[in-house]
Amino acid sequence: MSGLRRHVVVAGAGIGGLTAALALHRRGWRITVCERASGPTAVGAGIVLAPNALRAFDTVGFDATRAGGRTVPAAMGLRRSDGRWLTRADTTALTARYGRPPLALHRSALADALAAALPEGTIRYSTTVSEVTSVDHATGRPVVRTSAGDLEADLVLAADGIHSALRRRHFPDHPGLHYSGETAWRTVLPASAAAAGAGVGVDTAETWGRGERFGTVPLADGRVYVYATAVAPEGYRPEDVHAELLRRFGGWHDPIPALLERVDPAAVLQHDLHDLASPLPRFHHGRLAWLGDAAHAMTPNLGQGGCQAVEDAAVLAHLLGAADTVDVPAALAAYSAARCARTDAIRVRARRMGRVAALTHPFAVALRDLAVRATPAFATNRAMDGIVDGFRLP
Repeated sequence: MSGLRRHVVVAGAGIGGLTAALALHRRGWRITVCERASGPTAVGAGIVLAPNALRAFDTVGFDATRAGGRTVPAAMGLRRSDGRWLTRADTTALTARYGRPPLALHRSALADALAAALPEGTIRYSTTVSEVTSVDHATGRPVVRTSAGDLEADLVLAADGIHSALRRRHFPDHPGLHYSGETAWRTVLPASAAAAGAGVGVDTAETWGRGERFGTVPLADGRVYVYATAVAPEGYRPEDVHAELLRRFGGWHDPIPALLERVDPAAVLQHDLHDLASPLPRFHHGRLAWLGDAAHAMTPNLGQGGCQAVEDAAVLAHLLGAADTVDVPAALAAYSAARCARTDAIRVRARRMGRVAALTHPFAVALRDLAVRATPAFATNRAMDGIVDGFRLP
């Protein structure tokens, strides 16, 4: 019977693609995941799973804490470069409001845990998807052309990232990506480095300066994810990353200088921050659907890129349901209807937040910081409720 099960091909073994693969596997689909990387990698950065993503994982039957522990920060907040707090929220209060605290993990640990829950051989590494075409006009079943040969499928999921080739092919008139004006550096420090900085293992904090930001996120396994952003021309790449980070952030409040001294330049990732210039008109085409960054790339300013990919996967699996009974095109149309408006609203909010954080004029920065400090906590929480508490299955 297993050979007769309907087949889904997933392009991309990122968080969204693997979550969708696991969710559909548990609903009776036969899965093939095509991943262009040569194998699993430990390189990467952190991901903060907000309560909405954790609830989406619940619907899949996946416990994200298996990927790295249950430790959560005592508080989360926003600071100035001199260390003064602009906002600070106790994690206990956030847990009471949303039912659970956020969980910060290394992306590779989360990907490994998702992959381990799939049948052996599901993921085909060193395999890229180049095209999806119809081979049977009566059924509309597509063939997936890959670097390792053709695959016939009942469903294709494009989880091939922010530079999605399948998005470009099927939406040729879409304007593509929009550069935010900021570049970002990211790395993960070992637990021993975290101990050297007072307070690093206590709070999750982002610090705002003039056109620059620095963030620290303690991960559930004891490591610390650190990131920095700066207003810069697209494609800007300093010759000496360590010197660049020290120049920009070495004079900021503790423990940032101590953390920077322990950064391994070879382990620092740098990416310019992009989002989609405009929303896609839909997230499906026949038996092909897009999810995650391929569908709604957004800047990381709200910490929702990966979370929305997990939501996508949960909604897709819910609507597709049992592999042997579902009307795939109808289910994908319902997926578009359920996801387009929510993800684009978050994309727009993330872009606006980035513009505020990236202000450079001293007067504008002073007004921004004053406004943030003057905003009551209840108003800040209410503004986030629709995102953090907004996941629902259709």
